[in-house]
Amino acid sequence: MAPTEYSLRLQKGITGGFAPPTPNAIITLTRPLNQNTLNITSAVREIGTKGLAAAVPKSIPHPEELADELHSILKDLPTEQPPGSQDIYGLDTSIAWGSDDLMWYNGGPQGCGGGVSFVQVSDEQKAKFKRAVEIVEQLVGEAQ
Repeated sequence: MAPTEYSLRLQKGITGGFAPPTPNAIITLTRPLNQNTLNITSAVREIGTKGLAAAVPKSIPHPEELADELHSILKDLPTEQPPGSQDIYGLDTSIAWGSDDLMWYNGGPQGCGGGVSFVQVSDEQKAKFKRAVEIVEQLVGEAQ
């Protein structure tokens, strides 16, 4: 069961090298304490533009089943070690989840800049992470 309060940040564009990565999208989901709504903000960089478009917050009724699925997926997935060393899921995407019972993030605070993680993931774990990304994208679609 997803907590009564949580926040999530998804960033597409986390791999870099010498220079930090340039994000293509930043999505935030926030469930305020004991509220039955989910606040969603999505900022996307259109192809050929230099920055992310302005994000307009929207709210939808809290999606219990999808939130529960997302929470349970992230609870079971490992992250790269050391943080930021490698995009172990191979999607150039990071998720950061924060709640009372779970603090989880992949991609490191500055993205993935090279190196090799000593934690590697299975194809099944990659599929689960991909499903987590799909859930977030589905929720963004419902807010538009």
